[in-house]
Amino acid sequence: MPLYETVIIARQDISTQQVETLTENMSSFITEGGGNVAKVENWGLRNLAYKIKKNRKGHYVLLNLDTPVDAMKEMERNLLLNEDVLRHMTIKVEELEEGDSVMLQSRSARPERRRDDDDGDDKPAAKASDEDKAEDKSEDTSDDKTDEGDA
Repeated sequence: MPLYETVIIARQDISTQQVETLTENMSSFITEGGGNVAKVENWGLRNLAYKIKKNRKGHYVLLNLDTPVDAMKEMERNLLLNEDVLRHMTIKVEELEEGDSVMLQSRSARPERRRDDDDGDDKPAAKASDEDKAEDKSEDTSDDKTDEGDA
């Protein structure tokens, strides 16, 4: 069976108990359809990037699912009909994550990774770009002179 990850964002003004009931209802569609709910993570009440239906916050829930396509479509249909659900997103994955997701891991437990360390140079990015530009200019001028002489 295909593997899926679904994130559900519920309205901010419902209680945590109602969010758990919503999650159980959606899980029941999966189990009745012959699937399996591998993991349920409640990420809690978090800020939204922008207002959705006059809400600034939402209750986030992650579901890791091993289910047939028909059961998934039924769950998504019910998510669209439910008034408490602001947004949901389902993606198909190759394998389900073991342990806590990145959202639940503490910052110290996450692997440290910086964008400017990808190239492996010890030079700062600004100096490297200035030196590259200087090299490009010297190459361009030498190429232009050889091209003009050949023509």
